[in-house]
Amino acid sequence: MAEMRIGSDAVTRSAAASLLSVRDLQVEFTTAAGVARALDGVSFDVSPGETLAILGESGSGKSVTGQAVMALLPKPAGSIVGGSIVYDGLDLTARPVKDVRKLCATEIAMVFQDPLSSLNPVFQVGYQVAEPFRRRLGMGKREAWGKALELLKRVGIPDAETRIGDYPHQFSGGQRQRIMIAMAIALEPRLLIADEPTTALDVTVQKQIIALLADLQAETGMAMILISHDLGVVAQVAERAAIMYAGRIVETGPIREVYDRPAHPYTRGLLDSIPSAAEIGGRLTPIVGSPPNLLALPSGCSFNPRCPFATDRCRTKVPALRQPASRGSDHAAGCHYSEEVLADA
Repeated sequence: MAEMRIGSDAVTRSAAASLLSVRDLQVEFTTAAGVARALDGVSFDVSPGETLAILGESGSGKSVTGQAVMALLPKPAGSIVGGSIVYDGLDLTARPVKDVRKLCATEIAMVFQDPLSSLNPVFQVGYQVAEPFRRRLGMGKREAWGKALELLKRVGIPDAETRIGDYPHQFSGGQRQRIMIAMAIALEPRLLIADEPTTALDVTVQKQIIALLADLQAETGMAMILISHDLGVVAQVAERAAIMYAGRIVETGPIREVYDRPAHPYTRGLLDSIPSAAEIGGRLTPIVGSPPNLLALPSGCSFNPRCPFATDRCRTKVPALRQPASRGSDHAAGCHYSEEVLADA
């Protein structure tokens, strides 16, 4: 083991350390109706060059996880109340927010769900893509503009030499997302967090955006966290999956193992609800019920009111993430009956 010191922080880690290591992360939001535990003991790792998919229904805690890493939790309502976020040996939860955001400006980047709300409507896209080069690297306007043009070509904006002077509203949704990706990779981050990058795009454009991210990753070697509610979109590009429900990771492992033989009833429900081209005209199989109110979570396993395997044990005891007997060491599920779920497949 080797010890790394950064300022007053000392972090012990192995030579094959993760680029990002999140441990027992807990986030709360204070509302007029009470305190909501948005994340409750979330742990995961991302290695250099790896892609982790964080998946689940809306309200499961996926976007909050990305916001916590980037120090973008809305203040004063949202706050980290426990756990750690360690990036390349540095515990971000022990640093001032301004220091974390300064680090994120060059090391960690984020692509948000709605590019139109993230782009400034009164500035040309070239000006906005060039901004990191001017502000962070001190480039002159002409040099920064040239770098912006290179990036727009790199992410596939047609006729980039002409379009660089256009404004956000003059681009399609898919092109705006490409512009956001150009801004995110401008300073060659080591970790990219893409939060629902294909929401509201048609299926063809979704595939193009995911393929673009995969190509950029292969080209730059950056690690990625893909946050999505669409399991099909990320299936071909992620190495591992973390399935979230009610602020907890309920299953995690190599994505092919998780998809082929899910060990948690919630994961199975998500996979069963994906429309299939082989069953045109058939009925979808939704998960019965709705995600719980974070202000009034059910006792025991939060999924128990919707779970076909639930027993009294599930209603009284929260299951820990554990390796099912028939799965590999990297596959874990937070279910009392994961073996039964696998046997019932």
